[in-house]
Amino acid sequence: MKKLIIYSSIVIVLIASLYFVNQLSENQAYAKYEKDAERLYQTSPKDLKPETRKQLDDENYQNIILPDQFQEMKENGESFYVYFFSPTCPVCEYTTPVLNPIVEEVGVELYQYNVWEFEQGWEFIDVTPTIIYYEDGEYKGKVEGGFKTTSDAKAAEYRQFFSTNN
Repeated sequence: MKKLIIYSSIVIVLIASLYFVNQLSENQAYAKYEKDAERLYQTSPKDLKPETRKQLDDENYQNIILPDQFQEMKENGESFYVYFFSPTCPVCEYTTPVLNPIVEEVGVELYQYNVWEFEQGWEFIDVTPTIIYYEDGEYKGKVEGGFKTTSDAKAAEYRQFFSTNN
């Protein structure tokens, strides 16, 4: 009976130790993303999906627009571009780093709307990636789809879209 109590105690201590170590490493991982999650999404990294957390320090995803900000800009009659993307979309992952230099080149500001986190964004689009231009708060036009290669004709389509609406 003594051996059973000793072995049970050892197992309980091991399980408790594993739990503690796991919690500690999880908290350290969240701490790494704390500032970026607050700055970009105005929330704790614990509240974000893992795919979004992985993009928090990615330089290509630093102009996030939240649903409330998006709605406010429309209601205020502002003119702006929104890039609807998902961190789970392979085409988005390829398109964004190719698209960002085009955005800089043509001199527009492109807000990034994460439909993986904010699913209500799907009411405005059918596919990711999609860029929509709002003029005076009203829908003006969109470009759907992304790049498949760096020499893709989509780059010219994006440049034309930005030039026409700028």
